[in-house]
Amino acid sequence: MRILDTDYCVIGSGIAGLLSALHLARLGRVLVITKKDQAESNTNYAQGGIACVVAPSDSFDRHVQDTLEAGRGLCDEAVVRTIVSEGPARIAELENLGLRFSERTDVPGGGYDLGKEGGHSKRRVLHAGDVTGRRVEHVLLERAKGEDAVTVLEHGMVIDLITVGWLEGRVGSGAGLDGDRCVGAYVLERKTGEIFAVRSPYTILASGGAGKVYLYTSNPDIATGDGVAMAWRLGLPIKNMEFIQFHPTCLYHPRAKSFLISEAVRGEGARLVDARGRTFMERYDERRELAPRDVVARAIDHEMKATGASCVYLDIRHRDEAFLRERFPTLYETCRTYGFDMARDLVPVVPAAHYLCGGIEAGVDGTTALPGLFAVGETACTGLHGANRLASNSLLEALVCAHRLAARLEALPRAGGCARPGFPDWRYGHAVDSDEAIVVEHNWNEVRTCMWDYVGIVRTDKRLERARRRIRNLRQEIRQYYLDYVVTADVLELRNIAALGELIVRSALMRKESRGLHYTLDYPGMLSEAHDTVIRDEPGGKAPRE
Repeated sequence: MRILDTDYCVIGSGIAGLLSALHLARLGRVLVITKKDQAESNTNYAQGGIACVVAPSDSFDRHVQDTLEAGRGLCDEAVVRTIVSEGPARIAELENLGLRFSERTDVPGGGYDLGKEGGHSKRRVLHAGDVTGRRVEHVLLERAKGEDAVTVLEHGMVIDLITVGWLEGRVGSGAGLDGDRCVGAYVLERKTGEIFAVRSPYTILASGGAGKVYLYTSNPDIATGDGVAMAWRLGLPIKNMEFIQFHPTCLYHPRAKSFLISEAVRGEGARLVDARGRTFMERYDERRELAPRDVVARAIDHEMKATGASCVYLDIRHRDEAFLRERFPTLYETCRTYGFDMARDLVPVVPAAHYLCGGIEAGVDGTTALPGLFAVGETACTGLHGANRLASNSLLEALVCAHRLAARLEALPRAGGCARPGFPDWRYGHAVDSDEAIVVEHNWNEVRTCMWDYVGIVRTDKRLERARRRIRNLRQEIRQYYLDYVVTADVLELRNIAALGELIVRSALMRKESRGLHYTLDYPGMLSEAHDTVIRDEPGGKAPRE
């Protein structure tokens, strides 16, 4: 079996992964593993921008307060203050790497063209047109390509992480290693089917979110929660998984797969209306369309269920075509492709799974409960988002945490303070090539449909218990399939979304209240004290291939 040695192994090529790799390149060799093309990530699809205090009329205290209010009492205030206050320096760093944010052209002197999104009391969202994520991804990839110390390995699907604890008992494998720690990973080369190992004293999980756990999502196909699932199989603490943010406004069209209508459109005055053109948000929150996302998504969900409608509509017809083409060029042209002129037509929208506010319990510097393993970005739960992410805080978190991660690792020995262990070859056992691919597809659909129907925007214990039974049965079937047949990327992703499904359901059942993104009809009130939900056990799970 082929073994690749590196000083730092980064899993994921979004903003958190690439920026971590760029910072770590000055410390040693960095291998970035990404599942598909190197530019395919949630970052690439982020339209809105990066929330940061840069205007004289704004303040860190205001941004902190907005974040705490959105998080419904579950944010770690110290973490929030750290990330908010370090934001301007990290924005400057991003600009030094080559990113250019949109500037105002309507006033003398220009300056940043700051957007305003739901839950923000001030305009503070820096953006690069309406494709901020794509611009960030492009800049970071170009920089990574120019770094001799950074290697980007495309089409690599990490199967499982390798730990000292797992290696113990295998002859000679654990020699020279003291205490449990992460020492690498087994990886599937998606195109050839080869399984190889990566050996590294430090592994950074930056594998993004888990939108594909749900039937309808704004996320790309790669968002299958791989990092969280792998960490759970090792027994790491997984926190606040019930808080799944549903973006209120995804384009409703049979051919418009996962296309998001940015919250910035509502920030520029778009109203939500029903099929007869009547507004409704005033009945749910005094902030109307600019209420936090959990409020807006629930309002849309309620309107659709009450009226039997398949969608609601965004109305920004008070803005002329020239403004819309300049402020939202990509959105405007994409909507036109599907037959909707934003300047003249109502645009049909529905909520869709968008962001994972929970994840692997981690510090701002990426530290996890397992030495040698770090988590940054959407994969991690640092305490910034609490029960509901404030719009455009996610890219800010990635910037700050990647920087902090590098500072933490700079203080540690490059070799991790241990010998490089021997890895056993991948065990194929009696696995054979599958001739039942339809089983995988069926289970994919069943997991995602179950999660959408029973663990969506509005929940009940009855629905959650039904989902738990079904997901656990499916996990048993998937596990047996995983053992019986040669590993494929589809099976690995199916295994991971089923694990994420169980984590979300179990966390939701543990919370006997409605708070932020978790709303249950059985407990509509919010408790006076806020508590995190933490799951530490992976029932029956071992890694790898056992």
